[in-house]
Amino acid sequence: MFGRLGAPEILILLAVVLLLFGAKRLPEMARSFGQSLRILKSETKAMREDDADASHTGAQAPTPTPALQHAHDDRHTVPEASEADNAHRH
Repeated sequence: MFGRLGAPEILILLAVVLLLFGAKRLPEMARSFGQSLRILKSETKAMREDDADASHTGAQAPTPTPALQHAHDDRHTVPEASEADNAHRH
């Protein structure tokens, strides 16, 4: 269905985009889109290099230390209300 876009369909899409966003915003949007793609490309390249380095050295993912596990568990607990808070709630 969408695999066969010809020149007329592309021109119609461009005209609709131009009407929706305006001529002033299109260069700004294209610039930010290009920056996002560059960042994505550099991050994926860095991840591939990290994976390649890890596979060559035989290193495994670090396991969290008990202190980090404890800190992680504390974030999910609900703190108990103090007596002052309880007095205001009643």
